[in-house]
Amino acid sequence: MNVAVETQALRRVFEGRGGEVVALGSVDLAVGTGEVRGLLGPNGAGKTTLCKILSTVLLPSAGEVRVLGHDVARETLAVKRLIGVVFGGDRGLYGRLDPKQNLRLWGALYGLHGRALARRVDELLDRVGLTDRANDRVDDFSRGMKQRLHLARGLVSDPGVLILDEPTSGMDPVAARDFRVLIGELRTEGRTILLTTHDMAEAEAVCDQVTLIDNGTLLATDTPQRLAASLSTVERIEADGVPPDVVARIRPMPGVASVRSLAPERVEVDTTSAEGTREVLTCLVGAGVTSVRTVRPSLEEVYLHVIGDRGMLVSK
Repeated sequence: MNVAVETQALRRVFEGRGGEVVALGSVDLAVGTGEVRGLLGPNGAGKTTLCKILSTVLLPSAGEVRVLGHDVARETLAVKRLIGVVFGGDRGLYGRLDPKQNLRLWGALYGLHGRALARRVDELLDRVGLTDRANDRVDDFSRGMKQRLHLARGLVSDPGVLILDEPTSGMDPVAARDFRVLIGELRTEGRTILLTTHDMAEAEAVCDQVTLIDNGTLLATDTPQRLAASLSTVERIEADGVPPDVVARIRPMPGVASVRSLAPERVEVDTTSAEGTREVLTCLVGAGVTSVRTVRPSLEEVYLHVIGDRGMLVSK
């Protein structure tokens, strides 16, 4: 595998009132060229800190970090020319300017001028669906429209590596769908994309691999499907046409974690072992139930299983 983004024993420490706060501890990460890698974790897990180090905004406290073969600490300018960054929010946009003016400014900072810059700006506005608003003040844009302009700004330099930190935050469902299409196009062009998100459906839809991170430590990396299959101990059985007496027989069976009624005579059974699954299926088939299916856990269920359901709590 050709590696586009690589960290080895990466460590980032901040000084806090009570002493050192470890944001990243001995992180080893490798993202292949042309790969879309999702980075999932709770608030304060270290996702944004990692993105800031890769984009040269922060320096590592220890370890090595390379982007397309360049060390972020020793070859900062070279890295900046090769990456595009989208952190979202209002940072990096000038509200009194229109989208064209914003992109022309950023393009000029990357050395684009004249017709080449004008052509690049028009292409990007069309790509993110802002051509009709190209001459309107950014201050008047919705949050979702600002996010689309952020995406265009991140692509101004035609980067080989694109770092997206919560890129669909504030987007409506249609804009989020269009974003996923855009990610597919960028992958086809051979770009490497690192995407942090809390949207499990988004990660499953666009990512080749996902990495779970918590408390500054990488917990697991795999495809969304394999990660869901390998980390979850629960298998789910869904069945229709199940009489109440059959449901009553299933509930106390060994290996049955839960039985939920989704509708009249429709149940969802979670089992904790292969033997439990076999017993439930045998019972259902023996009772004449013909509409039975097993379902793999979703990435969201795996995330909650591994990270824990913390709500708004921040990792320490």
